[in-house]
Amino acid sequence: MAKERVTSPRPSLEDLKNEALLRPRALDEFIGQPDLKANLSVFIQAAKQRGDALDHVIFYGPPGLGKTTLAHIVANELDVPIKHTSGPAFQNSAELLGVLSHVERNQVVFIDEIHRLPRVLEEHLYQAMDDLRCELVVDKGPNARHYTLNLEPFTLVGATTRVGMITAPMRDRFGVVFRLDFYEPADLKNIVLRSAKLLDISVSEDGATEIARRSRGTPRIANRLLKRIRDFAQVEERPTVDRETADYALDRLKVDDRGLDEMDRRILTSIVEKFGGGPVGIGSLAVAVSEEVETIEDVYEPFLIQAGFLKRTQRGRVTTPLALSHLGLAGTTEQDQSRLF
Repeated sequence: MAKERVTSPRPSLEDLKNEALLRPRALDEFIGQPDLKANLSVFIQAAKQRGDALDHVIFYGPPGLGKTTLAHIVANELDVPIKHTSGPAFQNSAELLGVLSHVERNQVVFIDEIHRLPRVLEEHLYQAMDDLRCELVVDKGPNARHYTLNLEPFTLVGATTRVGMITAPMRDRFGVVFRLDFYEPADLKNIVLRSAKLLDISVSEDGATEIARRSRGTPRIANRLLKRIRDFAQVEERPTVDRETADYALDRLKVDDRGLDEMDRRILTSIVEKFGGGPVGIGSLAVAVSEEVETIEDVYEPFLIQAGFLKRTQRGRVTTPLALSHLGLAGTTEQDQSRLF
């Protein structure tokens, strides 16, 4: 009998409003990624001084680190409009050309999940990025008509969690390339304190520190945990989210002291118990934990690898001694460990 798949609930309207409220609108408000901010500020200032469109920009890295926020900040800092869309939204060239043909001078066009843009449409985007024009063929055969659309200068901002899936010709057309890294706990603490102020939540210094420490280096997770801890504090009638309150709520949410949630532990435990510690292929692992391959690769693996719990090898995924120790499984698979490590 197939297992029933558990899906995450859709975000509420309140959550969506809160997320928009918490997004910084200027580089000075953006916390973390200091090198990226410093360089991006120079590029924006130079483009404004010349009166030119900023060169095309791509942000890549794990989800929740601020790629969409930075795209909107770029538009705000340039003082130009932004058109927000995504790669899967385009099904044919007419839809893409419809967006590009209405772009204003120096406007920002933001394509989220740009790696999912159909390959057949990339040719049209190449021409638009390089030559500021698009070719459109209407109808077929002897009735076919060819049109050339001239475009205003614009800045294409792309965001992706899987930069390797973008074709080389597409990557080469971005003059500004930034990778977003996981955040330091000190930066996450400042993000939690800023978000708490905007949401009118009373949070102590040690409470913010505890939330930051368990947020997997990701601002989106830190903000989500803050809002859920607020709910526990409200129901338990605790006036301030201090360390004790944060620890209590995070334990209820099954987020451990290293930031691993239930799915993280399920992934690691499955590799150890079902596959002898690995190596195991990503497809087999996905079936074992009832999760999509892309979700494991994009959402869970980056943190598990960076934190030292998981390794990628040519033969598959392998747990590390640190993972075994953290899960309390150290010494239970010594034969497998000697084979692997």
